[in-house]
Amino acid sequence: MFDSGLDDAADREIGQHERLAKADRLRAQGIEPFPHIPSGARAEIAALHAAHDPSELKAGEHPRFTYRLAGRVISRRGHGKTTFIDLRDFSGQIQLAVRHDTLGEQAYERIVDLDVGDVVEAEGCIYVTQRGQLALSVHRCALLTKALRPPPAKYHGLGDTGTRYRYRELDLLANETTRELFVTRAKTIDALRAFMAERGFIEVETPVLQALAGGASARPFLTHHNALDQEMSLRISVELYLNRCLIGGLENVYDLGKCFRNEGISYRHSPEFTMLEWLMSYSDHTDVARFTEEMVAYVAQQVLGTTVIERGGEQIDLIKPWRNTTMQAEILRVCGVDFLAAGRDELAALLDGKVHPDAGWAQVVQAVYSKLVEPTLNQPTHVYDFPLDSFPITKAHAKDARLAEHFDAVIGGIELVSGDSEVTDPIEQRERFVAQRKQRMADDDDAPHPHDEEYVRALEYGLAPSASGGMGVDRLLMILTGHETLREVAPFPVMRELRQD
Repeated sequence: MFDSGLDDAADREIGQHERLAKADRLRAQGIEPFPHIPSGARAEIAALHAAHDPSELKAGEHPRFTYRLAGRVISRRGHGKTTFIDLRDFSGQIQLAVRHDTLGEQAYERIVDLDVGDVVEAEGCIYVTQRGQLALSVHRCALLTKALRPPPAKYHGLGDTGTRYRYRELDLLANETTRELFVTRAKTIDALRAFMAERGFIEVETPVLQALAGGASARPFLTHHNALDQEMSLRISVELYLNRCLIGGLENVYDLGKCFRNEGISYRHSPEFTMLEWLMSYSDHTDVARFTEEMVAYVAQQVLGTTVIERGGEQIDLIKPWRNTTMQAEILRVCGVDFLAAGRDELAALLDGKVHPDAGWAQVVQAVYSKLVEPTLNQPTHVYDFPLDSFPITKAHAKDARLAEHFDAVIGGIELVSGDSEVTDPIEQRERFVAQRKQRMADDDDAPHPHDEEYVRALEYGLAPSASGGMGVDRLLMILTGHETLREVAPFPVMRELRQD
């Protein structure tokens, strides 16, 4: 939280106009408000707090302990010929004791003239205040960056979500919890990569720009490559490229990066999101489910220091064996209907008929599950046996050809991971792609409907039995941190453009 802190009258924002004028006055005095940074090592504020216990030191200066710090001015309080400035860097916060008799008139006045938000460098020695607080007695202070905009008054925690998401820099400045969330996100991604590396997986960078976006049923973002004079798509999935790596002899691979789907926005859907997808040779979807349990527990332990979280008012232990069930059993439990025996219209009635008129039986089943069943699954659960028609690159179930060897892993009512056994028969895969294309043409005459013949050609060289998994990293962050929306955990979420009047 920011506070100018001089007195009640001065406890207000210094306007941008005045800050610009200050920058001009500094230049007139030969002082550059945006100087080249001086060289030399600087200490982190947290290191000072770790090295010195003020209760073990006498009040006053301790010249044998000198430090050079850099950070942002977040508050300022004046007491006659002494000014106290709160300085913050990424590691922590400390008080600077600035005294007229130490610095002299000119240097002291320049420091007093600093604004909240300015970035400064300070040198001095450890100082313990009369109240027993650790501080730095400043012997030299230099402006590194003049802040030309004032932070919002006290920020009030910067609680307006729209402002926080759109101007994330202000959110980071004002809210320690947001800074901690960014660190947690980075640690989560590091832990995912470490888990994969420990198990011998190779990270592959698949193309973001693709001639044909495949691997999932979603509408892509389209763009035009001028040099090639070719329409291209941002990727919606990386699975088909990873499969081609397996065909080439890389048995266990993954890609962790951005995917894009030109569809709706909700608390758990974003047009731009971070996805971890992996392929495992000589495996099926049940192996992916077990792998998922290990991975989620590992990441939680590395990032949170525990595998126990709370979601929906319940305590959840991620390390326990997860519950295994089927879509048939769960729809029957929640809705009292066996979807395998029910027709499209009977299932649509469960949603009060609120389904697309062109939606087929499999699509309606999927809607019933996602809207009515999935939100009830708070404890970690693997749901198996989805309708095959929803998964064109998934192997048909060995015991029921209407179903796919597919599962969803759900925690806190959120689908976290989906996994599949891969189709390895190129002839079957081509037939499935053709059927999918015909269905899309029936649904939308204006939509592009090619299928990935290059992938089918690759399959003809022989894909060993394999299985895939896909995890939404943003959703994992939601689960681990207790947040309810993807926009909270995405560093810079997609926002509607502000209209300029």
